[in-house]
Amino acid sequence: MSSRASRTIYVGNLPGDVREREIEDLFYKYGRIVDIDLKLPPRPPGYCFIEFEDARDAEDAIRGRDGYNFDGNRLRVELAHGGRGPPSSVDRYNNYTGSGGGAGRGADGGRTGGVSRRSEYRVIVTGLPSSASWQDLKDHMRRAGDVCFAQVFRDGNGLLAFTRKRES
Repeated sequence: MSSRASRTIYVGNLPGDVREREIEDLFYKYGRIVDIDLKLPPRPPGYCFIEFEDARDAEDAIRGRDGYNFDGNRLRVELAHGGRGPPSSVDRYNNYTGSGGGAGRGADGGRTGGVSRRSEYRVIVTGLPSSASWQDLKDHMRRAGDVCFAQVFRDGNGLLAFTRKRES
């Protein structure tokens, strides 16, 4: 199991009247939440710490919700110990073998047995809605073949990799 620090995220710039249930609604789709520690100081903004069961889910939540507009507030989401992951200047479309973003996960959220995330059968998807997650993209594209990697970026683009070329 991963360390608690790698499974816990910080969420800042929350509205002063936010409720724990609203936070859970924002983050449940990224994975099983172990704990939410909500802090509402006398003067907004509020903040919280969310612990996920799996560090990969915490990474997905950071990618999916950092900068998200929640009730007029732009959320700041990062690892609780201060890390934010790779800078946006990384060539994310070709260098996709790093952690997070749903890399190599199966439908059950676990790692796919023995399937490499490296694949020559890659597709860039454009025009995704801001609400799209890597899970949504992967589920949708399963009709096209065996997806071994899916990632969605905040700019509305996504990256998919398939285990093999499909001849139709």
